[in-house]
Amino acid sequence: MLNLDPRSIILLGGIMSMLMSVVLYFLRRNYPPSIGGLTEWATAPALIFVSTLLLGARGMIPDFLSVIVGNVILLVGLALLYFGSQRFFGLPPSLRLWGAVILAAAAVLVWTRVETHYGNRVLMMALVMSLISFAHLRLLVRHGARSLATYLTASSLLILTLAQVYRFAWALGAPADDKLLLLSPVQTVLFTIYALCILMITIGVVLMATDKLRAEFEHLASHDSLTGVLTRRALLDACGQELERGRRKGRAMSLLMMDLDHFKTINDSHGHLKGDQVLKDFAARVASQLRRPDSLGRFGGEEFVALLPETSLDEARIVAERIRAEIEADDRGLPPYRVSTGVTTTAAADADLDGIIARADAALYQAKNKGRNRVEAIAPPTQ
Repeated sequence: MLNLDPRSIILLGGIMSMLMSVVLYFLRRNYPPSIGGLTEWATAPALIFVSTLLLGARGMIPDFLSVIVGNVILLVGLALLYFGSQRFFGLPPSLRLWGAVILAAAAVLVWTRVETHYGNRVLMMALVMSLISFAHLRLLVRHGARSLATYLTASSLLILTLAQVYRFAWALGAPADDKLLLLSPVQTVLFTIYALCILMITIGVVLMATDKLRAEFEHLASHDSLTGVLTRRALLDACGQELERGRRKGRAMSLLMMDLDHFKTINDSHGHLKGDQVLKDFAARVASQLRRPDSLGRFGGEEFVALLPETSLDEARIVAERIRAEIEADDRGLPPYRVSTGVTTTAAADADLDGIIARADAALYQAKNKGRNRVEAIAPPTQ
């Protein structure tokens, strides 16, 4: 490996980058807009490929294109990978900071070409590349999920950073004349590490995007698309799990079955768009009154169910009254609406979840029959 021509290594790395750019481009076209950063991630490997063509054509094209333009495009490609990760995590890309750094690097490249200080040019490139890689690595450590994709990308960035730091130290003793394609073991190893790291970083970001897409699909499968709370099926699963856990530990859980009063009138008078806004507002305001272990789901239409683990009937009734008061206190610019709530809790005599839900539903009908905008509770059977 140490006898390989660095020109061949650079070109091979560029080809691999271009292939990954094509993969990322198709991901960008088919993935939802909620997954940010794909445009930057797709463009970066393509730019790196262009830079490798220019750097590899040294001696066949003007030095301005190969030495200055090629290196600047390489830095822009690395910065775009970083910007893509910033957008992926919902952060604004630091364009001004790194744009200024790359412009300063371009000025140094021009100066080193005029003065033919190859060692200074390598010092500058190694320094800027290590800074970009380290900033990218720091971003992943702070915001990345604990997954194989994050570990792969972060490890590749760490190796690339260390390799560039070593290259910086090696360049301190490099000669001033132009030795870019010098057949030395150090050059060959460093170029090989660079090519492999760029490939692994692009593979890593593809895996990160895939992980996020899978997480979004899982969220959509278990959460109501309008209100963001659990779907009926997901809520029933959560209730079933909590019921089993309560039986093992001898603890009760409570259910609040809530129904918006005269919701059809809101839709008929103000339109379904306003009705949707009311449902979203209700879900948000109920969630603000629940604890972290509690769960809220949309049971159907304007009916919602809250699961309160390890909560007695009296405690659950207090929560329901707090929710009712919150809804009644402020309409927040929406059509006024109120809520009726049925409350129940579990007991050893409960055979299954269906009976508990039926009891909460019966309590809800009591609340409606007694005038609505109220809370009614039904205790579980003692036998």
